[in-house]
Amino acid sequence: MPSSPLDASRQDVAVSETTAVDLGGRTVTVPKGGLYDRFRMDTDLDEVARDPRVTSVDFFRKLPKARVDSPIGSTLTPNFYYRISTARLVMLAPTRAIRARLPRELAPLEVTPGLGLISTMFFRYDVCDIDFYAEAAVGIAVRPARHGGLGVVDLVSALKNENLDSYVLSLPVNTDIAQVRGHDGYGFPKWVTDVDVDIDARRATARVANADGQTDLALSVATPSQTTHATGEHVTSLTSYTTIDGAWHSTLSQTNLLSTGRTLFPRKVDLEIGQGRMADDLRSLSPKRIVQLDVATDAQLALHMPVPISVRDR
Repeated sequence: MPSSPLDASRQDVAVSETTAVDLGGRTVTVPKGGLYDRFRMDTDLDEVARDPRVTSVDFFRKLPKARVDSPIGSTLTPNFYYRISTARLVMLAPTRAIRARLPRELAPLEVTPGLGLISTMFFRYDVCDIDFYAEAAVGIAVRPARHGGLGVVDLVSALKNENLDSYVLSLPVNTDIAQVRGHDGYGFPKWVTDVDVDIDARRATARVANADGQTDLALSVATPSQTTHATGEHVTSLTSYTTIDGAWHSTLSQTNLLSTGRTLFPRKVDLEIGQGRMADDLRSLSPKRIVQLDVATDAQLALHMPVPISVRDR
């Protein structure tokens, strides 16, 4: 029986041949014969289901795609990520430092008066509509736009990692297509650099390089004990706020958690804050204490295109 073009012997990370594609007038290279080259976001789910790295595609069968116009041209949304792993550190930071980095239209999510929540996140996307890539982020937890309810409700939801709202300061990636789509299409602060992320049931490690090849930000920590969920059983959402051409937009991400774990007030976290754009952003927030570690060794993601949103003039 012939092997699937998606089998584990031909991982996207090992693809050396590339081909050029156009994204809204910008030329980027992608793996030749990869998912984007062959399907242009309209990926054959039956073929993905044959990839041994992918637990199931049932989550995506219930999320029909729609074609929309965007700054990167006509595209299908959502962008599907069939096998991902993630690590997130949640930290306390002074509200004063947070407000200095937030646009005035957004308000920090406070744990107590004077203390808010920030995070560093690392992502590995093994099987994705736009092929393998890795990224990292420094983000601020914010109150939902135009939300006048009790902050404690938003706080509990955020700490449970169920419904988060954020403003991202840094979002480096390691492929051109991810940078162009993220920056031009979504309004995220993305740039291309070396990003290495390795997450398994034993340990989560990550390193982001600066422009000189030295360490910008790096993480090494034991992976929390993982709990397995049936597909669709534990789905979380993240709403990120960005501006595109001067107008506010919100971007919805839905994560289908299949194997995940959490540690409160984790010990023996090796977080190296070096020199670079991410390190500068994290230092500017004056982080005080790590309060939570979340690691998912197996998850899936649907990333929707941004939509215009009205925000309060605070």
